[in-house]
Amino acid sequence: MAIVKDNILLQLIRGTLGKRFTIYERNGQIIMATKRGPSKKKPTQKQLAARDKMTIASARAQQALADPEVKAYYASLAGPGQNAYNMAVRDAYRSPEIQNIQVKDEEVVVTAKNEFRVAEVEVKVVDADGVVTESGQASLAWNGVDWHYKARALPVGGRVIVIAVNLPEVQTVKELLLT
Repeated sequence: MAIVKDNILLQLIRGTLGKRFTIYERNGQIIMATKRGPSKKKPTQKQLAARDKMTIASARAQQALADPEVKAYYASLAGPGQNAYNMAVRDAYRSPEIQNIQVKDEEVVVTAKNEFRVAEVEVKVVDADGVVTESGQASLAWNGVDWHYKARALPVGGRVIVIAVNLPEVQTVKELLLT
């Protein structure tokens, strides 16, 4: 790979030359490199899994970027050489993390984090027989990390199911048994 400086001919050329060299621009610099071809090795199971995950992340990112407000949010986070799509794929590649679920009186407090932003947290209360007795959206606290849900009743022997969702709609589910 070579970085081209002060060459008038290569300032105007982009693409592949004679199946040997590729000339492209990145971060305002012109780069000339040997042309890469497809690998002759069979991909491993880990590589195939990573490709599938990236394909799904890309599709989720494109769907999220259809909303102009979300696109502007990701564009505001992009650094040099990045764009809104890069940030959206990065967000869609990782799911939010539910760090803690606490029950205080009849209130469920969920601590959820994401590299970018947790869009919503849903709380479901399930009784001992497995029947959902109530569900609803938790509201974000002033600290930007805790989510609060006021339950009508928390049955002993039941459980609380928490679903955290980020902007590209990647979900994380975690349960807490009620004793």
